[in-house]
Amino acid sequence: MTSLKPFSATHFIQTSCLIVLSCMLFINHAKADESKGENMMSPDKMVSLDFTEWKVEWQNSRPRDPYISPDGQVWFVGQVGDYIARLDPQSGDMQRYDIPAAGPHTVIVDDKGYPWYAGNKDKHIGRLDPETGKVTRFEMPEGVNDPHTMAWTSDGNIWFTVQRSGKAGFIGKLATDTGEVQIIEVPGNYMRPYGLVVDNQDRPWIAFMGSNAIGTIDPDSMQLEIIPTPHEESIIRRIGLTSDNRVWWVDADMGYLGVYNPQNKSMQQWKTPGVEAAGLYAMAVDSQDRIWYVETGLQPNRFIGFDSKTEKFIAIDEVPSGGQSVRNMVFDKDTNALWFGTDANTVGRAVVPD
Repeated sequence: MTSLKPFSATHFIQTSCLIVLSCMLFINHAKADESKGENMMSPDKMVSLDFTEWKVEWQNSRPRDPYISPDGQVWFVGQVGDYIARLDPQSGDMQRYDIPAAGPHTVIVDDKGYPWYAGNKDKHIGRLDPETGKVTRFEMPEGVNDPHTMAWTSDGNIWFTVQRSGKAGFIGKLATDTGEVQIIEVPGNYMRPYGLVVDNQDRPWIAFMGSNAIGTIDPDSMQLEIIPTPHEESIIRRIGLTSDNRVWWVDADMGYLGVYNPQNKSMQQWKTPGVEAAGLYAMAVDSQDRIWYVETGLQPNRFIGFDSKTEKFIAIDEVPSGGQSVRNMVFDKDTNALWFGTDANTVGRAVVPD
């Protein structure tokens, strides 16, 4: 059992949470396919994405992590440029809000249209009022320095990862109505909790970039379970969920797309078309349970599509701008599209086929 020392602040309460490290190794259940021809859809059945990219006028600002608001506007952050911005996809107009020294990482938008961002370099999560430009800050507890990836719960609270603080990183939960922050310390060393998604039971699933592992937290007990993936050399960067509650991930080092079934605790992997050099990064799941991710180790970057039902690769599409690196993306069902930012200083939309 591990916990953080008590923290005193105006808006925050830090809680001690039990952490359970799962010793069950699922490698015996894992099946690795080397993605030879049998895992590719036949050429006549391959599909293509319809790309549109908007050039961001603020140069070399690393626009990333777009999120669609209820009114159809697209919010994104400039990680290097220290801003949060809004794109009107109809006109192409952009509006910028400066957040000095924040190093923002991830933006998500609530039901009222307020964007929330992770102040990765300034120890806070912020909520922007688009009408006034005012930012409300939710400070992190002492020793929790770099909130990273965020996702909503069904009741409007936020799970988030903290990858570089402490010995192994933290996972946190912010109560958006009270400002209370609960922190779970990850056991071990340099685990680096990175990507995060939330399932339909409000359970977060986490990708550990510093280890060959994924993990999850029971939202009632706040217990953390760490689940090893098959290869010790793996770097698990992003994670996603299909409607059957299977958990998918991309391996940035060894070039695997993987899946974990919580029902029978089995794992399976497929080698990406770009193999080890592919540098897998951004990932999302569409409304038809197709997995989409980006091979960023190749230039231009390539979007890869995988049908989780047929277990076939269905698409290989190059990013028109080249991409340089696509770090994160989301699927928006209203536009039937993947939304992404690139290190080529663009915000993009990739409409998926019906």
